[in-house]
Amino acid sequence: MLKVGLTGGIGSGKSAVSAALASFGAVVIDADAIAREVVEPGTPGFAEIVAEFGAGVLTPEGRLDRPRLGELVFADEERLERLNAIVHPKVAERSGRLMEQALDSDAEVVVYDVPLLVENGLESLYDVVVVVDTPDETRVERVARDRGMPPEQIRARIASQADRETRLASADLVVDNSGSREDLERRVEELWNELLRRAA
Repeated sequence: MLKVGLTGGIGSGKSAVSAALASFGAVVIDADAIAREVVEPGTPGFAEIVAEFGAGVLTPEGRLDRPRLGELVFADEERLERLNAIVHPKVAERSGRLMEQALDSDAEVVVYDVPLLVENGLESLYDVVVVVDTPDETRVERVARDRGMPPEQIRARIASQADRETRLASADLVVDNSGSREDLERRVEELWNELLRRAA
């Protein structure tokens, strides 16, 4: 079984690559989805975040107000570290359990979709590190268009993550996502064939 670490900054198209790999037959473990799961209302993670940041990070319905929490932590490195200290251990534990399940299956390729793989120095956990690479300004345009986030907030998130050069330096394989959706589909198919070759 080939363990693949898939990463890329906000707006890079990493989720599209992850979904395409899943459609080809990869088992995908999505750190973002797990990070949302471990802070759902009623979980210890949710209680810890409210205790740390106050009720101001909740929606009127009593769920986490992610945009509000993002505004707080991406403008303040110390607060971001405190949030990560709550969320990351819980994500790691849940990911470990999912990995055990994947090992019990007959999957050839397991893809870990990990946004902060490089930032957290996790490269050595994987057989192959794949970076989805997109120019920063293209990322700002896409996120502003698709998520309605103000450009300055997007740039703050980009600034809080590894820069392009650092991320590319950690890559075994790079998926260029500076073009069209059709270009990306073709590149992901090439990536899948290469991953199968390495798995064999």
